Amino acid sequence: MLINLMKSKIHRARVTDANLNYVGSITIDEELMEKADILRNEKVQVVNNNNGNRFETYVIPGEKGSGTICLNGAAARLAHPGDIIIILSYGIFDKKEAAAFKPKIVFLDEKNKISMIKTEEEHGSME
Repeated sequence: MLINLMKSKIHRARVTDANLNYVGSITIDEELMEKADILRNEKVQVVNNNNGNRFETYVIPGEKGSGTICLNGAAARLAHPGDIIIILSYGIFDKKEAAAFKPKIVFLDEKNKISMIKTEEEHGSME
């Protein structure tokens, strides 16, 4: 049996731009992509903490070190610059792989700079 697990997470990213006239996707600072093990064109789920919107899209890399988090196309209607979002990627694992797998959880500060990287989350903890 195969199961879906969270592969990685970028936690509390701030939307820096929203571009309605782009073809579609989310642009993420390439450094953040690398640290979170998210690839170009990878499908991600985006959760908006400000309004509760949840949606899926794919990733394109933004300028490395820029802190860019830009929603493009229709997704631009689901968040505004300054909104806090969570970006999640998932992987499909067999049970043996899943038992040993450790996700990458990248925590960001208010300027979209990495404040911490973890491999586990605990209930009730903000970090």
